[in-house]
Amino acid sequence: MKITIITVAYNSEKSIGKTIESVLGQTVLGQALPGHNILNGAGMEDYDILEYLIIDGASKDRTVAVAEKYRPALEAAGVSYRIISEPDGGIYDAMNKGIRLATGDIIGILNSDDWYEPDTVETVLHTFKTQGCDLMFANIRMHKADGSTFVKKAQIGKYETSRHWNHPTTFVKAELYKKYPFRNMGIHDDYGFYLQMRKLSASIVTVDKVLANFKMGGASNHKSLKEAKKRIRDRYLYCYRINGYSRWYLVECVGIEAAKMILG
Repeated sequence: MKITIITVAYNSEKSIGKTIESVLGQTVLGQALPGHNILNGAGMEDYDILEYLIIDGASKDRTVAVAEKYRPALEAAGVSYRIISEPDGGIYDAMNKGIRLATGDIIGILNSDDWYEPDTVETVLHTFKTQGCDLMFANIRMHKADGSTFVKKAQIGKYETSRHWNHPTTFVKAELYKKYPFRNMGIHDDYGFYLQMRKLSASIVTVDKVLANFKMGGASNHKSLKEAKKRIRDRYLYCYRINGYSRWYLVECVGIEAAKMILG
């Protein structure tokens, strides 16, 4: 079982180092020794465990140079490492490019200012092996601008809401990502993919454990009325309605943006 991690970047020289280091620091890499029994007693030397793709949108800063700095350490740890730097059509176009290039059985997508917990890959391997799922996601630690943090729990409820779903902790069978790529229609296309998987009755499990860290303040959190209206429209049309969900989910979309404006 092989995992591909995709990091999409653009002008991320200040943050991408921490992201890459979190991949390099995965406990499973230190266990790639003869006799280790994480997978039914088989030695990890029999497995090509991890592929890491950096999909850069032709950054104008030192993003690529910073990423290249980690190549010797990643390759020494047995990670198949590739950096692609060229113009793209936006974040989801770049993610789709990474998905097309991925050779792993499972794909995870980690943004260039977020980072994994050390045992993330090991937990993912264990979960897919024992649960036989198509998609999994877990808890995430949210980091606010003032330095405070809180944990956003992973849940699967009767009514769909992104408040219970965490993209940086989401791992998906590669065959599903390749068959149903991101539509590249709005800012919430990742959540739209998750709703699409729910509609297709994919096997989805949650793990009650923090697997990733998310730095708040990105495009999905800007406190601008204009941007909030766009996010409401995108979420409503390209997540809920495009996947056949009720018009009542407009209330959910407005509520999420209202909470962001009030609570941050």
